[in-house]
Amino acid sequence: MKLSVLSLIGHAPHPLTGHLPSPAERFEEVIETGVVAERLGFDAYAIGKRHAGPFLSSSPSVVLGALAARTSTIRLLTGVTVVAILDPVRVAEDFATLDQMSRGRIELVVGKGAEAGHFDLFGLDEERQWDLQKEKYELLRRLWTEEGVDWEGEFRPALKNTTTLPRPYAGVPRVWHGSATSLNSPELAALHGDPLFTANAVQPRAAYARLIDHYRERFEAYGHDPARAHVAAGSGGLLIADSSQQAVARYKELYEAKVKQSSRPHLEGRAGYNTPFRTIEEAISDGPQLIGSPQQIIDKILGWHEVYGHDLQSITVDGFGLSHPEQIETLRRFAEDIAPVVRREAPSALWD
Repeated sequence: MKLSVLSLIGHAPHPLTGHLPSPAERFEEVIETGVVAERLGFDAYAIGKRHAGPFLSSSPSVVLGALAARTSTIRLLTGVTVVAILDPVRVAEDFATLDQMSRGRIELVVGKGAEAGHFDLFGLDEERQWDLQKEKYELLRRLWTEEGVDWEGEFRPALKNTTTLPRPYAGVPRVWHGSATSLNSPELAALHGDPLFTANAVQPRAAYARLIDHYRERFEAYGHDPARAHVAAGSGGLLIADSSQQAVARYKELYEAKVKQSSRPHLEGRAGYNTPFRTIEEAISDGPQLIGSPQQIIDKILGWHEVYGHDLQSITVDGFGLSHPEQIETLRRFAEDIAPVVRREAPSALWD
């Protein structure tokens, strides 16, 4: 199994102390975490995208540019690029530039995003989100695979004999389709023979298994080789202790305060926005959070693998309010105590 670290660059007050670092401090932490992740042997580092709520991730391409300059081997991903609200020409140019700067280490995860306000922000109709996503993604594909593109669509002006520059570094960067609640993303990924990145962050496991099963069925139905149906899975945050009892004792107040702080009552009832795992005990036993002893976390990841058959596991260390030194220590412990086992027990040829 390959392993990735994700940051959404959250910028909320600490759920217990109220401390809030400056934006500049948060960006410095995020860059340093990427440098450490490379040193610890993680395969990829991803920067999320948010235009609403307490996040600083509205411009992931800028942050990835800084990471490209500070790293040399780790793959750099988005998590996600909300193609539906963007101009595909700009996306093609920005990320091909990053691909050149990083010498071929850029990969996109495209999706509609996990916020409910960005369509209004960009003057777009949220009811048309999947139409926007499909048209704009398919134009992006053409811009990266063809030169002299002639194109007409519904959501942006027509193109005539268009070649975006720069071209990608060494072929088209891999594009994953982020999938959280809807069958639309698995369907689009399957249609084009692309990999799927399931959120696996809020809902019970069965909800994500349904999306992955649909993706694999449709991938083969579209005539693609099933061996190329790569799947990645996120997670709902990482907290490591020596035992389950120690995890509860150390993190219970922090976890449950963060759940309360992150609750979005106006989105209650909409799948994928509010976790049903309100207590830390529920999160440890049934949730997509990775909380507990190293062996508990190994068992949970391998349990997901039995159902998902995924190639790439993403973890997040800055979502619960750990200090930056605690985040780095959590990464180190995962790399030393957990990663070798899951790599051995669930091998993957992705990126080999």
